[in-house]
Amino acid sequence: MKIARLAARVAVGTLATALATTAVAVPAAQATGKKKPLGTASLAQVLTKDRSGFDRNARDFDVLTAAVLAVLEAKPNSPVKVLTDGTVALTAFLPNDAAFQQLVREITHAQKLPGESAAFSAVAGLGIDTVETVLLYHVVPGATIDRKTAVTADGAELTTALGPTVEVDLRTYWHYFRQVRLVDADTNDRDPRVVAFDVNNGNRQIAHTVDRVLRPIDLP
Repeated sequence: MKIARLAARVAVGTLATALATTAVAVPAAQATGKKKPLGTASLAQVLTKDRSGFDRNARDFDVLTAAVLAVLEAKPNSPVKVLTDGTVALTAFLPNDAAFQQLVREITHAQKLPGESAAFSAVAGLGIDTVETVLLYHVVPGATIDRKTAVTADGAELTTALGPTVEVDLRTYWHYFRQVRLVDADTNDRDPRVVAFDVNNGNRQIAHTVDRVLRPIDLP
């Protein structure tokens, strides 16, 4: 599969130091926007709280949760482990199940969307290093970027835990509706949109739901 080139084109071996060397373009004080201390509930706690397993709810995170757990089982010291430490400030963009189903459909050229179990099997089939690479491209360490900050950050370059950046693209409709898109490294796909904000709000680790999987390379 084309996306398997992710592992070849990104030096996964350098990822262990990524969290210590990357930073976001948004000032921390502005990003938090809160006076009271933030809590320490981790995003891993949020993901694993839902124990429904693969189902027909395309808006939750069954495939993502399975992918995170698979990486941590295979590589216990992976940088992905930061998602389990709620004391570490970060912002993550969480692809919902529909996002992974759409990704698998596109890279396999299937006529129909796969079920969640089949989508996870296809993603896992890309290899743990590739899955780890993709997951880290969805994590922005160092700041808690909530919705209030995100909708005023048009053009900001967010440095991911992988190293490469994603750009915030803010679009305004009807003079009041603000939509946040994330421009990834793939110029051929539709850029992911944030469809839900402030998952785990009030904690150092915050997340926003996206409707597509961010791609760290350009796939033809």
